[in-house]
Amino acid sequence: MSKNFQEIQADPDNESFTKQGIKPLYYASSSARINIIGQAPGRIVQEKMKFWDDPSGDRLRTWLGVSRDVFYNSGMIAILPMDFYYPGKGKSGDLPPRKGFAQNWHPQLLKLMPDIQLTILVGAYATRSYLHLGYKDRLTDIVRNYQQYLPDYFPIVHSSPRNKIWDISLLGEYGGIAETEEQVTRLHSKMIGK
Repeated sequence: MSKNFQEIQADPDNESFTKQGIKPLYYASSSARINIIGQAPGRIVQEKMKFWDDPSGDRLRTWLGVSRDVFYNSGMIAILPMDFYYPGKGKSGDLPPRKGFAQNWHPQLLKLMPDIQLTILVGAYATRSYLHLGYKDRLTDIVRNYQQYLPDYFPIVHSSPRNKIWDISLLGEYGGIAETEEQVTRLHSKMIGK
């Protein structure tokens, strides 16, 4: 996977980041069973080089029923943002992930993770891209009808504390995301009704 890392850094589209010493931020492991796809990293995340290390990450781990240790150190969870670099500041928040970035790099990395059993799509950018939906499709409706995207995809809203309406354990009815391969398999089976 280090070859992919080097290729991402060498890509002319990422040249400005590489020249500044900014490394692409993602986590891919051949042992991963669950893949989390979210938006591009924010400025602070890029500076810290650690995603989901904030209140949104705490909330996501609560929703998933997984500890910080399992989330960061088990190798069971891959994290592929829609862009591996902070895209910059816009008029009303961060800019969206760059167009085409995920389409270019995700397939290459996913080939190296053959045991992914579930992809959790966090927020509108990931959900619309992976489910091939348009802007007219409301994220609330997509999340409400998540069953139609299983067993491959599980769309959820972004775990920002500002999304208070979603202050629930999204996977609670399935017993949370598991910490062992056996539990991951059992969780996946419950989600798809087998």
